[in-house]
Amino acid sequence: IRWLILSRPDKRNAMDEDFFRELTQAFTDFDQDPEVRAVVVRGEGKGFSAGIDLGALGGLVQSTSVEAREQLRFFILQGQAAFTAVELCRKPVIVAIHGFCIGGGVDLSCACDIRLASRDAVFSIRETRMAMVADLGTLQRMPSLIGESWFRELALTGRDFSAEEALRINFVTRLCDDPSALVQEARKLASEIAACSPLAVQGVKDVMRFDRENGVKAGLEYVAQKNAAILISEDLMEAVNAF
Repeated sequence: IRWLILSRPDKRNAMDEDFFRELTQAFTDFDQDPEVRAVVVRGEGKGFSAGIDLGALGGLVQSTSVEAREQLRFFILQGQAAFTAVELCRKPVIVAIHGFCIGGGVDLSCACDIRLASRDAVFSIRETRMAMVADLGTLQRMPSLIGESWFRELALTGRDFSAEEALRINFVTRLCDDPSALVQEARKLASEIAACSPLAVQGVKDVMRFDRENGVKAGLEYVAQKNAAILISEDLMEAVNAF
């Protein structure tokens, strides 16, 4: 199990260019490392993440020049690529959220496979209140997680929603009493995943992503090919004998 810890607590783990570059590299490494079975993402300090570092963004939005607009576009694309690297990582990714999870923090959470939260967690798709359009993946990924109706309310109002509400609308799957219990629950869940056949676990994640993008019929054909490729394995023989 690999732990990726957001460690900029003095800035509430706000996200800048360095963050996006390092996140992309980390998940590229996790994907390619055969020893990695699962990844847990969490934040240090008082909260998970306050989202984009508005200080780092300030210089890009204060100019109307063509050069500044192109720099802003590159910054957005860099962030999108980082969160897509999380989503495309073959290893399951669990995110453990405490405190504030705002804007880019929600974008990152949406790109993970499983979301856990402590009861002090507070979420917000804050961009509409900041005169912005969420552009790092929440608008594309969250509707399939919680449904269109809930998503539209949260995205259009930009309001805060609690951990309890996040559980009720299925954005998170489990609540823990405090951040310490949250870390333990994430470790336990990651261990359960890591104990399973990595071929099967990675195959399930791959097929689910393919289904979402291509539909049921294509997904059924794809999983038939997937199992034809991986079923004849030592993992399967060991599992059958154990059963």
